[in-house]
Amino acid sequence: MNRGFLLFVGVFLAQACVWCGLVLTPHLQLGNLEQSQIVTTGEAYPAPRPGLARQGAEVYRANGCVYCHSQQVRPWRTDLERWGLRRTVANDYIFDNPVQIGRQRIGPDLTNIGVRPRSEEWHRLHLYEPRSVVPDSLMPPYHYLFERRRVVGKPSANALRLTDKFALNSGWEIVPGPKARALIAYLLSLHSEAAVFESPTASLTTGPGANTPAGSGTKSPAK
Repeated sequence: MNRGFLLFVGVFLAQACVWCGLVLTPHLQLGNLEQSQIVTTGEAYPAPRPGLARQGAEVYRANGCVYCHSQQVRPWRTDLERWGLRRTVANDYIFDNPVQIGRQRIGPDLTNIGVRPRSEEWHRLHLYEPRSVVPDSLMPPYHYLFERRRVVGKPSANALRLTDKFALNSGWEIVPGPKARALIAYLLSLHSEAAVFESPTASLTTGPGANTPAGSGTKSPAK
């Protein structure tokens, strides 16, 4: 038999095995994931994002936020102490396309930014001028997502309250544009702390004979 043909068949089979292992198997395991249930309430998890938040996901992607922020709580003590009550699982992403896990953490992890004590007004200020709320922030300002305009009558309800060196001249205001509002809605929708079967929170796994996850035994499941 022609040795060239045998070599071709061998290379083809090797490549087929690699494809099955790296593409087909993960697709069969993860491609048809469905909503799971929250352990404490039985509610379906995760819930689809509302329309404005879905638009904000595109703004997040278009502005390259994924290059500086992650959306993945790893099963390490430092992650569990800072970014969430439990590790991230595949089900957390079933309504995300594309999945924006992130490449590195130049900025903080955003997996649960929606449940941190950050108001919508704080996010508006942080997007427009990060150093106005976080003095040592490395994040660039996103002025182009906002509109600078003259005040007609009373200031707008969602106008930014800039102070000190960031304050505007009298008679002017900064208001968020459509993309800024959508991006903030997306950030506020990010929360993955519900206790699910694949990754229960610390308070559900601690007890006699149980292994306490790295992080803390004092945290409770998200409500």
